Amino acid sequence: MGGCWSQTKDQFDNLEKHTQWGIDFVEKYTKFVKERSEIELNYARQIRNLSKKYQPKKKEEDDNKYTWCRAFHSTLNELNDYAGQHELIAENMTSQIIAELMRYAQEIKTERKAHFHDGRKAQQQVEASWKQLESCKRKFERDCKEADRAQQYFEKLDADINVTKADVEKARQQAQMRHQMASDSKNEYSSCLQKFNQEQNEHYYTIIPNIFQKIQAMEEKRIERMGESLKTFAEVDRQILPIIGKCLDGITQVAESIEPKNDSSQVIESYKSGFEPPGDVEFEDYGQAMKRTVSETSLTNSRSDNKADRSSKGKSKTLWPFIKKNKGSNPEDFSHLPPEQRRKKLQAKIDDINKDIQKEMDQRDALTKMKEVYVKNPQMGDPNSVDPRLAEIAHNIEKLQAEAQKFEGWLAEVEGRMPVKSDPLKRTSVLYETQNSTPPTNNNCQKRLLSKTLNNLTDPKLLNGSVYTYFIYGLIAFLPIFSVGANEGTISVVEGELLYVIEEDKGDGWTRIRRNEEEEGYVPTSYVEVFLDSNAKGAITYI
Repeated sequence: MGGCWSQTKDQFDNLEKHTQWGIDFVEKYTKFVKERSEIELNYARQIRNLSKKYQPKKKEEDDNKYTWCRAFHSTLNELNDYAGQHELIAENMTSQIIAELMRYAQEIKTERKAHFHDGRKAQQQVEASWKQLESCKRKFERDCKEADRAQQYFEKLDADINVTKADVEKARQQAQMRHQMASDSKNEYSSCLQKFNQEQNEHYYTIIPNIFQKIQAMEEKRIERMGESLKTFAEVDRQILPIIGKCLDGITQVAESIEPKNDSSQVIESYKSGFEPPGDVEFEDYGQAMKRTVSETSLTNSRSDNKADRSSKGKSKTLWPFIKKNKGSNPEDFSHLPPEQRRKKLQAKIDDINKDIQKEMDQRDALTKMKEVYVKNPQMGDPNSVDPRLAEIAHNIEKLQAEAQKFEGWLAEVEGRMPVKSDPLKRTSVLYETQNSTPPTNNNCQKRLLSKTLNNLTDPKLLNGSVYTYFIYGLIAFLPIFSVGANEGTISVVEGELLYVIEEDKGDGWTRIRRNEEEEGYVPTSYVEVFLDSNAKGAITYI
């Protein structure tokens, strides 16, 4: 019976300890897999948190126009999928290894207990038979000694002539009885011995070998299950490798999709201002005094001051027209941005408002249909219950439309779109125009543009104490001098007047013109037309 545990039939206790150690090992391995599963879950959780932490915020969504930003964001998404695969490892280990081994450990404990209970019972039976044999043996030995003593006593009495015949007979009968008892004990002992030998032989060659074979099969099955679990441990990891490989391939692909030149173009598109580079600085001849036109009410009509201002302005012309950044909150009309960027922001804002308007209109249409259904079927609901919501939506639409018109006006301003001009009107006062005439054709855009100009020019920071009159679409507006750099002033003009351009608009909304050799100043660019003159470098006519 080579390779059979029956060869260790005399090592019952040691085998019992060995099998218990095997079960303890299964539980130890189960605990190991459980801790590995927890590590995978924690790792996946940390990877997911890392991916979430670096996901772009709402204010960073514009970054997606750059290929390298999109590549990084795609990497974060792939990393999120990568974390999901590690969660799958933990899930599969729990279901395919931990749960199975815990159930199997309970089964093997029950089976082992039954096998060793049978073995212990068989061992106890052999031990009981052995004790019975020992008892029969001692009885037989005792009876033999008693029979031998009785025989010796009988022979002693029989040889003594002084002993009566009755005593001799009695001793003889006693000896015979003891011999019979010894003979019976011998037979009983022989029977017990035969029985014990048979049971012992059956115990060691049949019962115990069968029990040990079952325990051996149980142990080999346990070892086999350990091997299967170890294989599953590897397969659980191996199953996710293709997916992880795809995640890594995805990261590689998005990395290869990065286009530096395209990103550079996006930077240009994002930050181009729309400003023209400054022109050449003109020579100013200080030997020939230049008289500048200023208001009679100007507090700064000193010729020396004007020369200093002109010198300062000449220097500032060489600088690029940078836009000052507002350290606080950005203005609603995005006027802190360069023209091109401002146009984009205004257009995006208008698009967002239009989407909101469409949503409100969709809700209004749905509620209107609901109200019609309630009117036709009063049992379904009260038609009047919809009115408050409809009124609220109407108010929202009106508010959003007003908001859209406001931004459209700013957009028209930045794009240089001018409203349709009315027929030339004679110069009249603002009061006369307000009371006696119809406003020019244009409406809100023109009014907003004029309002913005007035607001800008009445900024205390821009005042220098002088007031000029501008004729805008027939309306008289009293505006303060607009200071640029130093104390350069504006100049009053009339419709149809021919003037000469000495400095084009650099993005600040003003054009520097000359009426004659002695009068220079700034006028709003939005209200002049520039055209070439055959006898001059350039000229403008005031609208």
